[in-house]
Amino acid sequence: MRNVAVRSAFLAVAASMLIIAGCGGNGKEGTTVTAPPVVKGVTVQAVTATAIPDQLEAVGTVRARNSAMIAARIPGTVTAVLVREGDRVGRGKLLVTLQATETVAGAAGARAGVEQASGGVEEARARKQLADVTLERYSKLLQEQAVTRQEFDTRKAEQQMATQGLARAEAGLAQAREGAKAAGTMAGYNRVTSPINGIVTGKSVDVGMTVFPGAPLLTVEEEGNYRLEASAPESLLGKARVGQKVAVAVDGVSTAITGRIAEVVPTVDPASRTFTVKVDVAAKGLRSGSYGRALFPVGSRQGVLVPKGVVVERGALTSVWVVDKDKIARMRLVKIGKPVGDQLEVLSGLSAGEQIVIGGVEKVVDGARIE
Repeated sequence: MRNVAVRSAFLAVAASMLIIAGCGGNGKEGTTVTAPPVVKGVTVQAVTATAIPDQLEAVGTVRARNSAMIAARIPGTVTAVLVREGDRVGRGKLLVTLQATETVAGAAGARAGVEQASGGVEEARARKQLADVTLERYSKLLQEQAVTRQEFDTRKAEQQMATQGLARAEAGLAQAREGAKAAGTMAGYNRVTSPINGIVTGKSVDVGMTVFPGAPLLTVEEEGNYRLEASAPESLLGKARVGQKVAVAVDGVSTAITGRIAEVVPTVDPASRTFTVKVDVAAKGLRSGSYGRALFPVGSRQGVLVPKGVVVERGALTSVWVVDKDKIARMRLVKIGKPVGDQLEVLSGLSAGEQIVIGGVEKVVDGARIE
């Protein structure tokens, strides 16, 4: 038994030595050195510190300076809606038609009233003319003492009554005409037209709906003239002035926008500690309802800016390619701040004087040599 145990131990030691020998050997033969890949055609630039403007934001909504909420003026049923949201319309363009039986009947009745009143005026005028002639004849007869004073006074009273009757008839005709005009205007409200040139931005009715006076039908906004209505922090009160130019950023608009303050509402909201600033803006692509920011400069500080195109985004991580003194590119995680024009502020991870890749970023791999 003892010999067997010794033999087993010997074999185990021998096997271990063989394994060690196999794993050892000449170190030079087991090590392979790989040269870093070489990347050409990229641009490298040193990062410099620059003055970055400090700004306070006033955020708000872009609205059309001129808009019209078109409402029904008479009760009726919608018989046609001739436009859709997004359609451009001119002033006077027919938008909606209504069926309003009562107003149409009222207009017809008013016209009949005018005709009747006109006939009454003609009759009253004829009676007055007869009374005038009779009075003139009796005046001559009275001078000739062919009639009595009482008979003359009777004819005179009849002439005065005829004159008053004509005046009443003419007043009735004028009133009937005004009524017909009003009834015609009311009947005309069954054709709803656009009061301005613009674009249809809202539609509240469809064919078959019953509407009443004041019910909204459509919204039309004038194109080209927009205004950012923003809530500015209380600290800007007294610094924001009418006529002042400010930078404006609007979601969906890539171009830089310069706006001019048109109105400052000097009342501070006690809940939000903000006040309203209205900034006139003009740029291609603006749309009513867009989110916008007015930027008010309040000073400057030193910081690092990099072009937007050099930042590599991978998920929630942002990085740049940094080139060391040996021209080796390494990916460096950085913290990005707010955009400044077409550049981004780097809050941490990068210092002035370091070299970064600004052109051909897509060619670079980690550890590559830049030539």
